[in-house]
Amino acid sequence: MSQPSPVSAASAGAPHRVPEAVHRRRWAILGVLMLSLLIVVLDNSILNVAVKTIASPAPTGIGATQSELEWAINSYTLVFAGLLFTSGLLGDRLGRKRILLFGITVFGLGSALAAFSTSPGELIAYRAVMGLGAAFVMPATLAVLMNVFERDEQPKAIGIWAGSVGLAIAIGPITGGILLEHFWWGSIFLINVPVVILALALMTWLVPESKDPRPGRVDLPGVLLSVLGLVLLVYGIIRGGELASFTDVTVLLPALAGLAVLVGFVLYEKRADHPALDVSYFRKPAFSAAVAAIALVFFALMGVTFFSAFYLQSVRGYSALQSGLLILPLAIAQMVFAPRARLVVERFGAKAVCTVGMLAVAVGLAAFAFFDAGTPVWVLEIVFFLQGAGMAHIMPPVTVAVMQSLPREKAGSGSAINNTFRQVGGALGVAVLGSVLSSTYRGEIEGHLGAVPAALRDTAGESIEATLAVAEKLGPAGRGLVTPAYDAFLDAMHITAIGSAAVAVLGAVVVAVFLPGRTPAGEAPAGTVPGSRAEAGESVPR
Repeated sequence: MSQPSPVSAASAGAPHRVPEAVHRRRWAILGVLMLSLLIVVLDNSILNVAVKTIASPAPTGIGATQSELEWAINSYTLVFAGLLFTSGLLGDRLGRKRILLFGITVFGLGSALAAFSTSPGELIAYRAVMGLGAAFVMPATLAVLMNVFERDEQPKAIGIWAGSVGLAIAIGPITGGILLEHFWWGSIFLINVPVVILALALMTWLVPESKDPRPGRVDLPGVLLSVLGLVLLVYGIIRGGELASFTDVTVLLPALAGLAVLVGFVLYEKRADHPALDVSYFRKPAFSAAVAAIALVFFALMGVTFFSAFYLQSVRGYSALQSGLLILPLAIAQMVFAPRARLVVERFGAKAVCTVGMLAVAVGLAAFAFFDAGTPVWVLEIVFFLQGAGMAHIMPPVTVAVMQSLPREKAGSGSAINNTFRQVGGALGVAVLGSVLSSTYRGEIEGHLGAVPAALRDTAGESIEATLAVAEKLGPAGRGLVTPAYDAFLDAMHITAIGSAAVAVLGAVVVAVFLPGRTPAGEAPAGTVPGSRAEAGESVPR
């Protein structure tokens, strides 16, 4: 009688162990996954310090307006968020290594094209290409991780994986600052290309292929509904931020249509024979609280990240490199604490750790409400370190909660859900908090624009950078605009910071109420097969 194959045995519910050859090189594989994640995150952190340079007229920059700068960020987010869920499904079905190689290649091509953009329109388009590639990279890295580490080592591996985000936050602004001081602005994108080539070579050599052994029929209607719903919703959010209003018909129509499509998607998935998303996962409090926490913390942080670059460079007068160095404590805190978060969770439980982490982030965000043009640098450094420490004690535990709530053969889908909520939360943060910042700034500065020619008045009220640019163009007559511009921006920043902190407090309440507490000593986490290194019914790396 023939022996059952490893896949069929696993599928039947027998305990599954990661193949020994894969298990031996798991840490090297994690290093390759971190490199892939690094360049995706690094790109956005570099862009944050380069916005002022890109906004400058040619040849220093490309003369991008505030709206065009937001779209350079948001075109990436729109494509990325819209395709995350689909890319996760494709990874489970076609193979995560294959999807990872495809995504990193597209990201590299998009980076090369973005580097040589000659107009804001081209930059926006090529950033969308980069978003397409990144959508296939990020879910695949976490899905591969879940398939090369056994369950007992997954929290440690996820902590190190999350710590690589801190490394990217540290390297990005500093690298961006050095490049902007010595080369043209396009070098911040071109730097990705050699890293992509190295990542492709290492992936091909080290990373094993894995997929769902029983993927079932493709849920094409579900996939199309998810893409359409997410794109419409994120577009509406972005449009609201661009107009600094959420009552305009061009905002409400796509946003409400997106929500309606996503409701239809959920209803369809509940009745589908082979659903793209098993909505029953959301009945698990740990799963739902974790994804809500991810969305809320990134909502709070992304808006602040956007305006902090202008605070450091426009108000405080720091260069791009100096701004990058000032953010270093945030990155160091993440790199130090994220890999160790599992130890704190083992002692105090995910509920307590994540709640305290959220409150630390809230305190850090609220501190911005007290910053002014003369706030001591050491105070900024403490606040950035506090924010990084808070994030380091949120992201690993909630990511573990999401990923270990699902069977390992659905790792791609789980990772995609995790990242989709993060991106939608981040897009909402930039849009909502960005619109609060813009509308408050315009309201504050308008009373000081009486001496500005009528043709320039509307532009001058758009942002602090626009006001300072008009003031410079007017020469001695524009000097009176500089101090009011600083004051108006600081007032707007204070209000936005309070809003951000309130959202972080809401996140703390969500995790305090719904995340599980400590697992009793001697009790295995749900879903673990006693005596095995992993849970049963998984896909097989090879």
